[in-house]
Amino acid sequence: MGLIINGAGPLSTIQDGGRIGYAEFGFQSSGAMDRRSFNIANLLVGNDKNQAAIEMTLLGIGCQFTSDAVIAITGADVSPMLNGVPIPRYQAVSVGAGDVLTSGFAACGCRAYLAVHGGFYLKKVMGSYSANIKCGIGGYMGRPLKRDDLLYFSTVNPKIPPEEIAKRRVDIPELPESPAEIRVVLGPQDDYFTAKGIETFLNSEYKLTNDSDRMGIKLDGEPVESKNGSDIISDGIPLGAVQIPASGKPIVMTADRQTAGGYAKIAVVISSDIPKLAQLKPGEALKFKEISLNEAQNVYLSELKYMEDLEKKFPKITV
Repeated sequence: MGLIINGAGPLSTIQDGGRIGYAEFGFQSSGAMDRRSFNIANLLVGNDKNQAAIEMTLLGIGCQFTSDAVIAITGADVSPMLNGVPIPRYQAVSVGAGDVLTSGFAACGCRAYLAVHGGFYLKKVMGSYSANIKCGIGGYMGRPLKRDDLLYFSTVNPKIPPEEIAKRRVDIPELPESPAEIRVVLGPQDDYFTAKGIETFLNSEYKLTNDSDRMGIKLDGEPVESKNGSDIISDGIPLGAVQIPASGKPIVMTADRQTAGGYAKIAVVISSDIPKLAQLKPGEALKFKEISLNEAQNVYLSELKYMEDLEKKFPKITV
């Protein structure tokens, strides 16, 4: 039927490709923080790349399977084990009814993903399975997972041939080392900041604070100097926007960001580096690097081709 949660860590939620098209009504897009790891987990088990999966933060989940399944775990290294035996990350793994999955604190990285062949049997809210905890919608009852939760699978008969399962794997990517290089395109309101402020922003090392979350990555470091303050008339906030509040300390807006805000945005993190940012823990550091819009587009096209190649290698399997 599915799996029973034995331990869910500080924040484990159901996420998919995001709740798109409702920003004008004030609903955040949500979705996986590290889209790259999330997409790969789904492709490995024969799902559409945006199928709902479990996002685990800092600590992996523990669970018992109540039926056969094929799973994949990607992202942070949470040392997953099945019945006490280590299992590989970034590879499809067959599990049986009664098997117990355990995992620990992220040895490297911050967020891990568990995808199951066929996905979870859940109800979409506004076109998405993603949990929006602030609004209490989506995911599993609109909240983080906790002990004794029962998640049903959409299929109890995996359609991936046993001889193919072990072949569905990719090389484990290197996770970012602190300080991570995060590429940005300046704007749209970089004119609110002095030349010294922009230089500070691009040449300083910033550390993630403990109150960073899925809404925004809050940074501590050298304040960014503005010309006459950083308040603006509220406008839309794209994924990766770097707001500079009155303190001068940058905040990078992420998956659960508000739809509009009144702080000037000095830059926007390129979409291909959001996964790198999502894998940094509180206390780890980053440095921003300016690139041109054309360079950002080329990086995006390269990432798009990589994912398209994986989709061809691991096509969706209808359940």
